[in-house]
Amino acid sequence: MQLRKSREQNDYFCRMAFLAQIRVLVLLIAALLLAGTKHVRAQLFANALRQTLRHDTAGLSRVLAHPAAYRLQILYTRVRRDAAGRPHFRSYGYRLRPREYFYPASAVKLAAAALALEKLRALRAQVPNLRPESPMLTDSAFAGQTAVRRDASAASGRPNIANYVRKALIVSDNDAYNRLYEFVGPAELNAGLARLGLRHSRLVHRLSVGDQEPGSRHTNPVAFFADTAATQVLYRQAAAYYGGAWPKALLRQGSIGRAHLSGEQLVNSPLDFSQKNTFPLPDLQRMLRAVLFPETGPPRQRLRLAPDDYALLRQALSQLPRESVHPRYDAAHYPDTYTKFLLGGGGTTPLPPGVRVYNKIGQAYGFLIDNAYIIDEAKGVEFLLSAVIYVNANGVLNDDQYEYDTIGFPFLRDLGLRVYQAECRQKLRAETRKK
Repeated sequence: MQLRKSREQNDYFCRMAFLAQIRVLVLLIAALLLAGTKHVRAQLFANALRQTLRHDTAGLSRVLAHPAAYRLQILYTRVRRDAAGRPHFRSYGYRLRPREYFYPASAVKLAAAALALEKLRALRAQVPNLRPESPMLTDSAFAGQTAVRRDASAASGRPNIANYVRKALIVSDNDAYNRLYEFVGPAELNAGLARLGLRHSRLVHRLSVGDQEPGSRHTNPVAFFADTAATQVLYRQAAAYYGGAWPKALLRQGSIGRAHLSGEQLVNSPLDFSQKNTFPLPDLQRMLRAVLFPETGPPRQRLRLAPDDYALLRQALSQLPRESVHPRYDAAHYPDTYTKFLLGGGGTTPLPPGVRVYNKIGQAYGFLIDNAYIIDEAKGVEFLLSAVIYVNANGVLNDDQYEYDTIGFPFLRDLGLRVYQAECRQKLRAETRKK
């Protein structure tokens, strides 16, 4: 009898201890959800993405077996709409590393384009006739700067903000981004990012022109005109210099690789990225959401744009090169998926029928990035997918010996396809349950 009583007491205490552990776990999860970062919340709800990745193809398994070596990060956000059509979001992360640096390359161009249109919109309070299509001539005033007075790709033959936005987003033109950088200026660019809540991002240089201090702090004089002959000045902006401190970056912007090329010389040390642009994956996706779903963000963190500004950005994000009239692009050199890495493999594969992709890519130093919103209206499927992968087996930067075609593009193509197929399956199951 005494033995049975002792066993009952032991069972009781074991049950109480187990329940206590469950309560602690529940409280811990609740605390993380209430006080944690978006990164923590994404990790807690990571099952949907991880389940999708388990059903991988050969293109995924090679990278997923060694995700750290490829510096892989993925952020997948489901978009579900309520009865009133309002979008609701839930994010799922795979190996999100808030402090692991990657070079964002051309993925930063969306932010520059949006903030350029925002600045132009603000200037119209002083100059009502100023438009995104107004001729904008750029001069030079510092070493390394270049002037531009003509643009054969524009309908008017003159450079303008609207054409720069299209070129930067449709085919990822570097010069177009640089002209937007010079118009807005680093002070306003970084203040704009901070106001949008992108406090871990910063824009501190032009692209593909060897821009570094002090040149990156100097911006060109520009002038806007009312006529294509460039005789009636609407607005002049003098050359400027930003002397303030660059925003601090959350990411560890150290050095990458084992060696790098400087000109023709091999330097046996990593390449220093401490003075480069920074844009973490969650911030990239938030920037895209700010353009596509402005009503879902806090009012103080929304872009100050008008409907036609949003329309310009959205059209350029989704437009295939052959669909553009000004600028016009040759389909032989710019295939439909030229700048669609997810699903399109950077020009190697057509998009699934009925699918539209609103995205901005980046490609440099062995990094491939795609930041995309993918929608199939006929199937009722829509989601955001952002990913970065690093493919540089020899560890040498600037040698152009990267595994973009053999590993990077196939992985991103298959990743987009896997998530899209999973979304289609879930939509089909949901519709079947309703019947």
